[in-house]
Amino acid sequence: MPFLTHPVWLVGFRPLFSLACLAGAALPVLWALIYSGYLPVPATPFSSLQWHAHEMFFGFGWAVLGGFLLTSTKNWVNIRGYHGPALMLLAGAWIFERFAMIFAGHWPTPLLAIACNLFLGCIVAMLMWTLIHHRERDSYRDNAFFMFVLPAFLVAKYLMLFGDNFNAGYSMAISLFRLAFLVMLERTLTQFMKGIFQVSILRLPKLDLAIKLLALLLVIEFTLPAPLTAAISFLLALLLSIRFYFWKPQLALTRIDIGIMYVGYLAIVGQLLIEALGHIIHFAWVGSLSVHLFTFGAMGAVIPSMIIRISKGHTGRKVVFDRLDKAVLYIMLLALFIRILTPQLFPTAYVLWIQLSALCWFAAFGALAWRYIPFLMQARVDGKEH
Repeated sequence: MPFLTHPVWLVGFRPLFSLACLAGAALPVLWALIYSGYLPVPATPFSSLQWHAHEMFFGFGWAVLGGFLLTSTKNWVNIRGYHGPALMLLAGAWIFERFAMIFAGHWPTPLLAIACNLFLGCIVAMLMWTLIHHRERDSYRDNAFFMFVLPAFLVAKYLMLFGDNFNAGYSMAISLFRLAFLVMLERTLTQFMKGIFQVSILRLPKLDLAIKLLALLLVIEFTLPAPLTAAISFLLALLLSIRFYFWKPQLALTRIDIGIMYVGYLAIVGQLLIEALGHIIHFAWVGSLSVHLFTFGAMGAVIPSMIIRISKGHTGRKVVFDRLDKAVLYIMLLALFIRILTPQLFPTAYVLWIQLSALCWFAAFGALAWRYIPFLMQARVDGKEH
C-alpha cells in the first residue's frame, strides 16, 4: 500500500515534527482565546491550567522531543530505527490524545487514561528498548541519564493530570525538559561551534557530569526543603554560567542560527536563578515568570532552530538558514520579549501580552509548517533511503 511506504513514515522526526509545527501554531492561540474568555475551557475533567500546561509540555514538547530522540537514538546506537507501522501508531496515539484533551469530559475513566497515556507510554518504551537492547553500541555513555528521565516523564504526567499534586507534576516536567535540553545543547553546540567556527568549546567531563547530576536532582525538588532546592538551583546556574563563559558566546552570537541556542542556554540559567531566589525571597513577578522564561526562552527559542536543522539536514538538503528561517527565529525572540519583559513593565495589559505572544507562536510555527511539512512528506533529495 502506498500509504505504508510514504516517506513521512521513514524516520521518527518526520511525522512528529509535522505534528509539533501544527501544535506550536495552534495550542498557544487556543490558550490565549481560553484565557481571554473567547473560548470555553475544553470539556475534560481537567482545569484550564492543567490543560494548558499538559498540552504545551506533553503535546507540543513531546512531539518535538520524541521526534528528536527517535532520530538521535538510532544514530547513537547505529541501527535502522523505528519506521512504518511503529510511527503510524505514535502519530495516531498523539492525535487521539489531543482529541481526548479537548472532548473527553464524559468519557469513561479507563478510556480517558488510555487516551492520555498511550502516546507517551509507547514512545518511552520504544526509546528505552533502543537504548537498553543496543547499549553495547551506544556512542554516548551519559545516555544512562535517559534511563531515569524517560520513565520519570510518565510520573510527571500522572501527577499533573490524575494525581493530587499538580504542582509536583508541573515541577517534574520542567526539570525533565531542562535536563533533556542541557544534554542536547551540550552535544550539538560542541559540534556546531567546531563545524561553523572551527573552534572547540570547553568540555570538562567532571563539570559536565556535575551539571547533569544537579539537573537530575532537581527532578525531585518538590520533595526537598526549599533552602536545599534554592542551593541546588543556584549552584547549577553558577556552573552553567562558568561553562557558558568558556563556550565562546562572542562568536556564537554573531549568527542568529547559533546565537539563538545560546539565548536558550541563558534562559535556563535565568530560570534557575529566579527559582532559587523565589525559595528565599518573595518577588511580585507578573505571571509565572520562571516557567515562561523556560518555555519561551529555552523551548521557544531552541526548538524552531532544531526543527529547521533536522528537517533540512536529514532530508538531504544543505543546512543553511535563509531569510524565512531567520525571520522565524526573530519572531520567537520577539515572543520571548513580549511574554517575559512587557508584563513586568506594563502589567495592566497582561492579557494583551498573552495574545500577542501567542500570535508570534502562530506566525513562527505556521511558517515552519508551511515550509517544512512538505519537506517531511517527500523523499530525501539526495537519493538516500532515509
